[in-house]
Amino acid sequence: MDEHVENRTSGYAFALLTATLWSLIGPFSRLCFSEGVAPMEVAFWRASIGGGCFLLHAACRDGLCIPPRHAMIFSAFGLVGVSLFFASYQFAVKEGGVALAVVLLYTAPAWVAVFSRVLFRETLSPRKLFALGVAMTGTLLVSVSGGSLGGQNATLGVLFGLAAGLFYATHYPFYVWWKDRYTTATLYAYMLLAGSLALVPFVEFAPKSLTAWGGLLGLGLLTNYGAYLAYGQGLRRISPVRAAVVSNLEPVLSTLMAWLWWQENFPPIGWAGSALVLTAVFILTTDKK
Repeated sequence: MDEHVENRTSGYAFALLTATLWSLIGPFSRLCFSEGVAPMEVAFWRASIGGGCFLLHAACRDGLCIPPRHAMIFSAFGLVGVSLFFASYQFAVKEGGVALAVVLLYTAPAWVAVFSRVLFRETLSPRKLFALGVAMTGTLLVSVSGGSLGGQNATLGVLFGLAAGLFYATHYPFYVWWKDRYTTATLYAYMLLAGSLALVPFVEFAPKSLTAWGGLLGLGLLTNYGAYLAYGQGLRRISPVRAAVVSNLEPVLSTLMAWLWWQENFPPIGWAGSALVLTAVFILTTDKK
């Protein structure tokens, strides 16, 4: 096989692996909830375990010796951006279901388009404006659908899901600003561990079964550390646009798992909204500009 083709094939494989690992966030979270672990504690352990892995990774690559001012910046972002994102997403899963949480999380690209306009003066082309309109319409339909748990008031789930999408979107401009100066391991070591510290005052640590610990380890090792490493390897082999498109299979895989394992199901208006949100994501991530 031609080396270029083989390299590109492995790039797609890494991007698909990323989507698969990210799609496990909801299932692992629900497993922990069923074992009596509260959303705040789940968020804490996900950030702590992932941050610990990145800390060891960065230490092995001499990536922790950075200017104190930069370390404080990364930690400050983690205290706000990471803690609020991780906590709001866990509550979205708890209150609205996996399917609702992951669909609303993927309003993040729409927020990113707005941030890029404000922070980087990127123009909002007709394509982007159209995608934003599609995303907002889809979000509205998902929000009024009642969620994916069936018969449960999903108002809190919707609010937490939208908050998760907003806080997740803040990671993009921050990462873009620093990615050429520091490795992913260095950035996330400081960010994740600072985020976990911010969550400590709000966590009530409960006794945990082996099953609960398995779910927490899965969240930290697979959906955090492993997923970001796989995404980085994918970006080394294929373009960011192609990697993003393949990785955006995550909400499809997550909603499929939620349907198969827990019979989570949107009413028709919710599925229509989900399709619109994913369509908007595809439009935005395939914009070469």
